[in-house]
Amino acid sequence: MYDIIVVGAGPAGLTSAIYARRAMKKVLVLEALSYGGQIINTLCIENYPANPKISGFDFATNLYNQAKDLGAEIIFEKVLEINDNKEVITSKNKYKAQAIILATGAYNRKLGLDHEDEFIGKGISYCASCDGAFYKNKVVAVVGGGNTALEDALYLSDVASKVYLIHRKDKFKGEEVFVNKLKTKNNVEFMYNSNVTKLNGKDKLESIEVNNRQIMVEGLFVAIGMIPGNEEFKEVIKLDNDGYIISSENCHTNIPFIFSAGDNRKKDVRQLVTAVSDGAVAATEAIRYINQENC
Repeated sequence: MYDIIVVGAGPAGLTSAIYARRAMKKVLVLEALSYGGQIINTLCIENYPANPKISGFDFATNLYNQAKDLGAEIIFEKVLEINDNKEVITSKNKYKAQAIILATGAYNRKLGLDHEDEFIGKGISYCASCDGAFYKNKVVAVVGGGNTALEDALYLSDVASKVYLIHRKDKFKGEEVFVNKLKTKNNVEFMYNSNVTKLNGKDKLESIEVNNRQIMVEGLFVAIGMIPGNEEFKEVIKLDNDGYIISSENCHTNIPFIFSAGDNRKKDVRQLVTAVSDGAVAATEAIRYINQENC
């Protein structure tokens, strides 16, 4: 029997574990793959306060070791189900806790092309605000048609020398105000009814193919949507139409003993700093819930 079970060992989940252990709660962290979440693939983090330059791998490893050193138990098993008895069922075992924190993150929808994974951090990015500064005065492309793609293109237009904005349809689904702003940018080229069909390069991305046309770019920013890691909980937790957990600002869900932290919950800003913030809040609220239940 644990006080708190955290599902997910990314920045939000590990931060929850750290805060819960500092409150002397018995904590189990369950992770399906490896610790660190998406941040582990980031070559260099430059926007985290007071730590201006660190690799994603080092950041995640430090966080993992900090949670372990404080006494959090971390087990690598995939969570399949949570039931009303406060039980977390994995592919191998069944665990029980007084409170549960879901920190399963959200995953970038990929293009599904050859070499995409190997070029992540070497020309391919899914976050313009995270990695855009690395492409100052360089030629880049953005793929997508929603607000995220449009905002990424706007951000990059002030950084890069040239921005190709590639969309598979003849009209963007994002807000017209962003489209109009982009039209005023001399270094932005719209490519409608277009798809990226091939990624070229040896050790890093060097060019892309769009509708049989080769375009030389040093950066490709993919903004075609996110997939929240909430599929296993959709019968229990209230989700929005996109599959994100509906929770309050203090990370409460519709189930009193379940809390949500990080990119898997409905929110406007998904950054490393907001993930760890959610982790601290969710753990604090879970601790408060446990203490009230045990009064």
